[in-house]
Amino acid sequence: MPDVFVNYRTGDEESAATMIARELARRFGSDRIFFASNSIELGHRFPVELVRAVEECQALLAVIGPRWAEVRGVDGRPALEAEQDWTRREIQTALDRGILVIPVLVGKATRIDRATLPDNLRELADCQYRRFDHRNAESDLTALGDALARLLPEMGTVDRDARAAQERAEAKSRKKSAQDTEHTRMRTRDVEQRVRGGIGNLNGDLSGTFVNEPQGPVNTGRGPQYNAPRFQGDNTGVQFTAGDNSGTAHQRFERECQHSDDGR
Repeated sequence: MPDVFVNYRTGDEESAATMIARELARRFGSDRIFFASNSIELGHRFPVELVRAVEECQALLAVIGPRWAEVRGVDGRPALEAEQDWTRREIQTALDRGILVIPVLVGKATRIDRATLPDNLRELADCQYRRFDHRNAESDLTALGDALARLLPEMGTVDRDARAAQERAEAKSRKKSAQDTEHTRMRTRDVEQRVRGGIGNLNGDLSGTFVNEPQGPVNTGRGPQYNAPRFQGDNTGVQFTAGDNSGTAHQRFERECQHSDDGR
């Protein structure tokens, strides 16, 4: 049997009731939403089906528009005053059985005044309600569906919108993971290409000393570095350049004295 019974009054916001029932059926499945014009099979006894559906549902949505209490029956009196009024009987049955009753106020409908309700229906005025406005139909329907999924655990397990949202989130996560993997692979390949042929110290975080494609002898250690070319000729001597890789360099020049044949 259906989990949610959509109750409404003919002559007062039937279109809103139809929209609500249709959206809930799309989201949770038509077998879980009872809407009289759609849920009762041809040839079945109308009163029996209505009573059985409302007695076995978990929640009843009472769709109430601005004319809900004003619609009159064939006798000219307000339909709400007639004990056999089906809208009244459905709500009363749900209240008597302790079933969750949620008034849905449509458009300019105001909160129900207890004084306008029959004695056995006045509890309806105490039930927390939700609003539905045709101008905000999409967001209001989503909020109503979210509330039902939260209040009725069995409805939550078949929530198509929640399942679709989860699938989108998982697909997004897989896509991001693939992008991260590809980015890491490309960086690794780039590093490999850049360091090929170099010498020095290369730590895992790319810090340290590294010389790419050196063209001659290089000392990458922490101690003094010497560059000692030798010059011959008029300036024959030895030049030393000493450095500690910290921006400090020392030079020393030694001249080789030439000795003449007379020993001077």
